[in-house]
Amino acid sequence: MVVEGPGFGDVVTGWQLDPAALLTTVVATAAYGRGVLALRHRGHRWPSQRLAAAAIAVAAMVVATQSGIARYDTERLTIHMVQHLLLGMVVPFAVVCAAPMTLALQGGRPGTRRLVRRALRHPLARLVSNPVVTWLAFGGGIVVIYLTPVLELSARNTFVHLAVHAHVVTSGCLFLSGLVGADPSPRPLAHGARLLSVLTAVPFHAFLGLALLSATTPLAPEAYPSLADQRTAAGLLWGMGELFTLAVAAVVVRQWYVADQRAAVRADRRADASLAARSGRPS
Repeated sequence: MVVEGPGFGDVVTGWQLDPAALLTTVVATAAYGRGVLALRHRGHRWPSQRLAAAAIAVAAMVVATQSGIARYDTERLTIHMVQHLLLGMVVPFAVVCAAPMTLALQGGRPGTRRLVRRALRHPLARLVSNPVVTWLAFGGGIVVIYLTPVLELSARNTFVHLAVHAHVVTSGCLFLSGLVGADPSPRPLAHGARLLSVLTAVPFHAFLGLALLSATTPLAPEAYPSLADQRTAAGLLWGMGELFTLAVAAVVVRQWYVADQRAAVRADRRADASLAARSGRPS
């Protein structure tokens, strides 16, 4: 079956302005840049890898909301899926690696730092950072979007469309912040629990990808009538979901290793100090 609709060339050249998304991106970028400059004025340098992560987040957000992907995402499910992967995986992963909360605590004004600390101690912050809540919001959310009328409705209703975008970005950030984020968390997890949380998110992508692939009729026939397009989108979700899981798991394992190495160094120093104290020698 030939899938009718916009092609690759249309997506590449079909840029359009989304004022709300662009304004949000510009404001967030400006705030981040201001924090980096404030640190520099104090003689501190913000890590280059976090700057690179912030740049990736901005680029992915712009492509997802201003390019032909945004223009044609309601016409082909494959294009919609590319946008979903950018907003729900790439942007959140880059954002949490950019450590914006840590930047606010280090480079912000006293009022900003107090506000961030107060927010981190708030009961609502503890609720939304609960691993079970974030796991369900991230994994269960995509199941609800694609296996209920929400998919059809989001293609026809602007407000529902924006709500879906807000959900995938927010749930992705909350889920990943407790796993690979450098920012302080109201509910810090041990590295073993982080890895388990990542791996248990795999079935969501596999289940949804299999459901889309095995369906004999389009899930949203009015918005996305092509079954071939739906199967392409399913393969994209399944494959990229697995790659995303491996990438996050690799970061968790690396952080675990680094944390263990630092703990071993601290233990060695304490042991050396204790031995020196017992022998009457300065450490």
